[in-house]
Amino acid sequence: MSVAHKITEALEKASWIRRMFEEGAELKARLGAAAVSDFTLGNPDLEPPARFKEELLKAAGDPRPGLHAYMPNAGLAATREVLAGELRQVYGQEFEAEDLVLTCGAGGALNVILKTLLDPGEEVLIFAPYFPEYLFYVDNHGGVPRVVETDAAFQIEPERLSEALSPRTRAVIINSPNNPTGQIYDAQRLGELAQVLTEHSRRHGRPVYLVTDEPYRHLVYDGLTVPNLFDLYPETILATSFSKDLSIPGERLGLAAVSPQAAYRRELVAGLVLANRILGFVNAPALMQRVVAKLAGVKVDIGPYQRRRDLLAQVLESAGYHFLLPRGAFYFFPQAPGGDDLAFVACLKAENILAVPGRGFGRAGYFRLAFCVPETVIERAAEGFARAAKASDR
Repeated sequence: MSVAHKITEALEKASWIRRMFEEGAELKARLGAAAVSDFTLGNPDLEPPARFKEELLKAAGDPRPGLHAYMPNAGLAATREVLAGELRQVYGQEFEAEDLVLTCGAGGALNVILKTLLDPGEEVLIFAPYFPEYLFYVDNHGGVPRVVETDAAFQIEPERLSEALSPRTRAVIINSPNNPTGQIYDAQRLGELAQVLTEHSRRHGRPVYLVTDEPYRHLVYDGLTVPNLFDLYPETILATSFSKDLSIPGERLGLAAVSPQAAYRRELVAGLVLANRILGFVNAPALMQRVVAKLAGVKVDIGPYQRRRDLLAQVLESAGYHFLLPRGAFYFFPQAPGGDDLAFVACLKAENILAVPGRGFGRAGYFRLAFCVPETVIERAAEGFARAAKASDR
């Protein structure tokens, strides 16, 4: 065998998102891209803000020597200072530059955090539906992922969390706004979750860390806000990125930040810095670090996403689908007509509509649609959505 058994097994379980994306590529090659409505990949399609491009050009043309050299593994001090100021504004906590580590995207941040926290066999609780890469990230560092179900509205049930906790629980991952559901976790339930974790940590004599994965924090609709976990639980570690805020996912820039209230604040940050190096990231891209330092408060305009959300909601409602309106991010997670998500996604594909089955996110019977696509794609798919729903109800 040419690859490790573990990788062979992982390939068999590999992300349904990529699998459907690859099937879609074949369909587009055969029929032409204009004939296919592809809702598989959460790839921001809006252009970055004009200011980003202006600052990128300035940074690229800066003639000073040494700007593309190695740097401290935590990232450029000036950039971390600016970002600490942003975190102070967003979360109302006294973040310092020393609390931040710049990473290769939010995925890099999560791996750095888990590398820092986990000893072999320790457990990480993950709420379903979940971003499927979490399972692999935990396994990367010898951890054991434990899945905790949410309720029918995709909200956390603290009682289920309490039942899933064990002496080997080291961390809990929260993703709100959530991929794949687009829901924001309820503040009251998060407060109850914090109480459960506080009591469990006290009883076992060491903290269970709350890892909050927030790349969609600023992509929220209808005037809603995302609860501040740093206010609720001191042992919180943030993972986020600029992929959605600035619409630059390909630039791979994110950060990890430790709560200023964490009991082992400096020890945790030292671990993150070391993990950033020994995992091979070394440091986040220097050019992007210099650019974002000039963009405090600049975000992509989410108006187009909200219009697309509303348009797709009309299409799905008219066709008789059952779904919760997304409150953030850019995903719908409707129930699959007929109950079988694999069969229904195949039915959509017969209409040249590409979606991802819910079982890939830990919740069979649903399917995910990413609406970071032009409105023309949504309009083109409307009749196909209606035909697929009718065919599945027969």
